[in-house]
This record gives sequence, C-alpha cells and structure tokens, in this order.
Amino acid sequence: MTMDIGLALPTTVPDVTGERLIEWARRADRLGFSTLGALDRVAYPNYESLLALTAAAAVTERIKLATTILIAACRDSTLLAKQLATLDHLAGGRLVVGLASGDREDDFTATGTSFAGRGKRLDTVVRELRAAWSEASAGLRPAHPPSLLIGGHSQAAMRRSARVGDGWIGGGSSVSRYADLAARVRDEWRRQGRTRAPRLLALSYVALGPGGREHAERYLRSYYAFIGDKAELVVSGVATEPGRLRELVRGYAEAGCDELILLPCAADPGQVDLIAEAALS
Repeated sequence: MTMDIGLALPTTVPDVTGERLIEWARRADRLGFSTLGALDRVAYPNYESLLALTAAAAVTERIKLATTILIAACRDSTLLAKQLATLDHLAGGRLVVGLASGDREDDFTATGTSFAGRGKRLDTVVRELRAAWSEASAGLRPAHPPSLLIGGHSQAAMRRSARVGDGWIGGGSSVSRYADLAARVRDEWRRQGRTRAPRLLALSYVALGPGGREHAERYLRSYYAFIGDKAELVVSGVATEPGRLRELVRGYAEAGCDELILLPCAADPGQVDLIAEAALS
C-alpha cells in the first residue's frame, strides 16, 4: 500500500530557533513531505504548537498542517475553535486537527484544569468545536472543515475516534504493536457502526547524521523524564541510520498505516534533507 510520510516541526527540541523552524517548514514543503505536524505541551520550554503551525502556514504552499496532537482538554474550547479556524484560513484549508486527552499532569496543573476529568473534558471540547464550526454558529468557521483525528492507545481513545473522529493517531509504539493497535481501532469503528475505514496515522522519532544518536538520547531522556526508566524504550526506538528509517517506513506501511509522521530530535534544517533522502526516495 502507499503510505504518506509527514514530518513534525522541531517545536519541542532544545536547539530550536524561530529562524530554524521557518527554514524547516520551507524545506519540508519543497521536498515533498505530506504534512507538517506539531507536538503540544504547556509546562515545558517548547514553542507553542498553534503559533508554530501559523508561522509555517505563512511560508508554505502545498504541505498539510496538523496538530499531532493537541492537548485540547486543558484549553478553552471557544478560543480554541477560533484559533483553529483562523489557522485553517491562513493555511488555505490545509489544516488537520489531531486531539488527545494528554498524559502529563503538569500541563493541566499549569492551566488550572482537571487531570482526572480530562477524557470527559475532551468529549466536551470536541462537541463545542463542532458546534462552533457549524452553519448555525455566528463564529468564524474554517475555510474547509478540517479532518479530526483522535490520539491515544486506550480503548476510550479508540471509541472516541470511532464516535467523533475521521481517524486515529498512535505514537510511541513499535511497528509490531502498531499493527495490533490499528486492528483494534478498526474493530472499534465496526462496533460503532462506522461504514468506512478510519484514516490511521503513526508517530515515530528520527535523528540522522553525525551525532544523531546523541541528540536523540539527550532530548528524549529529558522530554520523557516523567515516565522514568520507560524513557529508555522511547530512546531505543529512534531511527538514527538511513537504513533503519527505511525499515520503519516499510514496516508501518505493511502494518496498515496511512500516514507516518516523523518526529525530529534536533532542529538543524539539514535534518529535513537527510530524512527526505532516506524516507522519500
């Protein structure tokens, strides 16, 4: 099967700068990646995802822009609806909205929202986004209704994707585990009476070139410090050689993935060229 390959912006890596992010977006658009994604955090020294995607929209023409994923449960849905609609207008209808409940309590503490009630809160946010973008709303509607993807490995997340989504995003798993998760998502969609197959996305880390392994280890051990020793599992899954990246691409395609979003571990725009040469050729 044919699988699209996207690339996330380096919004959470420690060596990111505004100049590097803009050049990253330009190169990804020019080299043929399908999507520019963006991770989302609040209580972390990252670039804010919606603002980063807005900057990318201004310097790109073809590539889709996606929140992969947005922690919507700790955001005000009225403001979020307008932000996303504005971004979609600025991008000429290229926006894809990926949402998840989130798994880091400090993001909720920082925004004064309930971590324990995040699942129900996400359901409410989705309903309110749909309502704000409806024909009956007096608010700003997107240029084109964006695809809505739900992220998460729990059964609740899979049910949510079947009830209200156009697809599902899975991250942080191996290729073999992804195949199992994707099968469970398809089963859930059938149980919910959906008549078409979900669009399935995956996220996977990459760091190529000299020092790639060192960049990945330093960044990911910091970013995933909240899960303790399990961070080493994330580090072990990073593609740091072109051959390994090509294996991952083939594996995810064979597992039924429709689009693989590659997450960078360094912000040097030269990474875009290295990743494109290995993954797109």
